[in-house]
Amino acid sequence: MSTNFEFIDIKRIEPETKPISERKIDFGEIYETQNIDSVKEQSSRCLDCGNPYCEWKCPLHNYIPDWLKLAQEGSIQEAADLCHETNSFPEICGRICPQEKLCEGACTLNTGYEAVTIGQIEKYITDKALAEGWKPKKYVENFSTQTVSIIGAGPAGLACAENLIRRGVKCTVYDRYSEIGGLLTYGIPEFKLEKNIVLKRRELLEELGVKFVLNYEVNDARMSEIEHKSDAIFLGLGTYESIKGNISGDKKDGVVEALPYLIKNTEYLMSDEDAESINFSGKKVVVLGGGDTAMDCVRTAVRQQAAKVTCVYRRDKENMPGSVKEIKHAIEEGVEFLFNSQPLEIIGNGKVRQLKIGQTKLGKPDSSGRRKPMLVEGSEKTLEIDKLVIAFGYEADPQSFVSKNDIKISERGLIALENKEYKYQTSNPKFFAGGDMIIGSSLAVHAIAHGRDAAKEIIKFLKT
Repeated sequence: MSTNFEFIDIKRIEPETKPISERKIDFGEIYETQNIDSVKEQSSRCLDCGNPYCEWKCPLHNYIPDWLKLAQEGSIQEAADLCHETNSFPEICGRICPQEKLCEGACTLNTGYEAVTIGQIEKYITDKALAEGWKPKKYVENFSTQTVSIIGAGPAGLACAENLIRRGVKCTVYDRYSEIGGLLTYGIPEFKLEKNIVLKRRELLEELGVKFVLNYEVNDARMSEIEHKSDAIFLGLGTYESIKGNISGDKKDGVVEALPYLIKNTEYLMSDEDAESINFSGKKVVVLGGGDTAMDCVRTAVRQQAAKVTCVYRRDKENMPGSVKEIKHAIEEGVEFLFNSQPLEIIGNGKVRQLKIGQTKLGKPDSSGRRKPMLVEGSEKTLEIDKLVIAFGYEADPQSFVSKNDIKISERGLIALENKEYKYQTSNPKFFAGGDMIIGSSLAVHAIAHGRDAAKEIIKFLKT
């Protein structure tokens, strides 16, 4: 960088967000488009550290200072090339990663100045390059005779396919949904990630040579057919089973799980199918949970014109696992937060009418290292509600073909990677796995890293 002191005079400035009144009725992304001058200016704040903490904190180990320098110089196409050296989908990570907990959280400027706007610049670089016709380059022009099958078109499966195809390995991706992306498409709302972004990636992957077989539920018989015609298989199935709260009354009409709610809303927005069963217009809505899924639900309910939206979380704001930015946006959009509040009972004669909650205080850390919420005796009260969304996250529910192919599963239902010859290889040498199904429900950036690295291991395996 030119002087390395730009950060003193140039303050951190994120792109403007759309007015609150507009955001609350619009499912589109909330940030206004940046211009190149602001991108150059914000990029110039980077210190170009000798030991870039941002790069190491990123699960993908992106070459952040290097592409920030290219962005400052206005070399967007070159910056896009460098972004894609480590990240299959930088425009997606720029939108949905909790940068404040990853790259930006590790930025040296946090010691006295605000971090560089890494996520927003990453998003701009790829958006601008794609608009100018940029396309990912192949490392190898000719295809090998071997074929890899990928089960699951979520971030892990797509990253695996992108890295295989660019290195000359033919691959076919199977998925039960009608569009690619997995939770990127169906679990993350439009106001965080517009679906045309994912659809553009499908177009690019197909141009590279990736084949997609969609609306295809892989069962035991189909897996047998796939296994027979594949030289290796990558499992990127994710975790789609909702964690149950085991709250008294949770079977009543009006109680819904987060993922079906988000999926139905996305399907409605994508295809105009009837979504009346999940439309919360005019309703008093309560969402249980404090992660990004809960924030997706409360902000979706706001845009559906719910009469009131409340988030109930059993710890305090500082201990919420969700993105700080998402919590801030939810508060701006009118969501009420009841912190240190634990759900006790769902009340109603067959249909939810009230939610009984109790106040909590934080005790000593439990086995997870987090302070355990403890109910305060005599603190119970009730909330009048019409709809309740349970958003406690997701857990594994492996398909039967996993165990039938001698793939070991842990007590948590996750695939155990016990074979040490190749990283991401399962107990069945022909099968590799990555993403949430090996580490539990986590960030998309981890799944992308797994898919990328597993592809390289699969190539080594194929060569032997």
